Amino acid sequence: MSLFSASREITAGVDQVFAAISAPERLARWWGPDGFSNRFETCDFRPGGRWVFTMHGPDGKHYPNENVFVEIDAPRKVVVEHVGQPKYRLTLTLTPTPAGTRVNWAQQFESAELAERMAPIVIPANEQNLDRLQAEVLRS
Repeated sequence: MSLFSASREITAGVDQVFAAISAPERLARWWGPDGFSNRFETCDFRPGGRWVFTMHGPDGKHYPNENVFVEIDAPRKVVVEHVGQPKYRLTLTLTPTPAGTRVNWAQQFESAELAERMAPIVIPANEQNLDRLQAEVLRS
C-alpha cells in the first residue's frame, strides 16, 4: 500500500473551503500536524508554481519542504507534488454535499516500502491536517 486516504465533511461551501487552501496566509495557518507552524518562502498557487516552506515542530525541529502545484481545478481539486524527501503526491478533492463540502485527501508515496515506514506519522498527521483545515474554514 502506498496510498493513504482520509476524508472530512466540512459544514461550509466548496468556495469557502477552497479559499482556505488557495490563500497562502490561510494555508500557512492550518497546514501540518497539531503543534506545527509554518514559514512560507514562496507559495505560487498556480499549475507549475512552487511552494517552498519550513514547518516548525513543537519539539523545536525545522522541516524544510519543497513542492510543486501540479494541477489546480478551482474550486474542486488541487494536486501537489512533494519534490523533497519523502516524495509523494497529494490530491485534495472538494465535492459539494447537502451539508457543505466533502474533502478527500489522497497521499500517494513513490513506493510501498516508503509508505509503510511513513504510515505511523502520516495517518494521524493527515487527520490532524483535516482538523486544522476545518477549524480554519469555520473561523472565517
